[in-house]
Amino acid sequence: MQEIQLSKAFTLIEPGPVVLVTTCDGERDNIMTITWTMVLDFVPRFALATGVWNYSYAALEAKRECVLAIPSADMLDTAIGIGTCSGSEVDKFRRFGLTPVRGRHVGAALIQECMANIECRVVDIVAAHGIVVLEGLVAYVDDKAGTRRMLHAVGDGTFIVDGKHMNRREQMLSKLPDGV
Repeated sequence: MQEIQLSKAFTLIEPGPVVLVTTCDGERDNIMTITWTMVLDFVPRFALATGVWNYSYAALEAKRECVLAIPSADMLDTAIGIGTCSGSEVDKFRRFGLTPVRGRHVGAALIQECMANIECRVVDIVAAHGIVVLEGLVAYVDDKAGTRRMLHAVGDGTFIVDGKHMNRREQMLSKLPDGV
């Protein structure tokens, strides 16, 4: 094995999906790109890492809701563009040609062009670590999602695109929750 710089160790674990997080402060919609997310349990509960430096954070904290919109790999440049400009200066839906769709449970918009959207409520904020804990309220998948590939950030400016799916449901059945 080859030793790497410890400062790069996060790139070995980071490759979670790129997620576009939408918020609404009551007046305007915004989107931020997040690559630090995790599933906490099957309820479903999720967590993402962000903080006061992100324009969307104030809306997350005040409104306590958001949408996790999961872009497909063909949206890589859009996701990067969203993540490299501020919603304080730009209407990101307009700039990137995205279609906001009103959800049923939250004021934040779903993104029509994404392969999946999850309406969420903020259930906890662990400020010391910049962790926002979310409870999923309803999830939507584009009917073409089976043919679309997810995008994963490595954390060093490179990305991985999902490839072949490998089915091991039968072997994992005893560990899967009902209905999955």
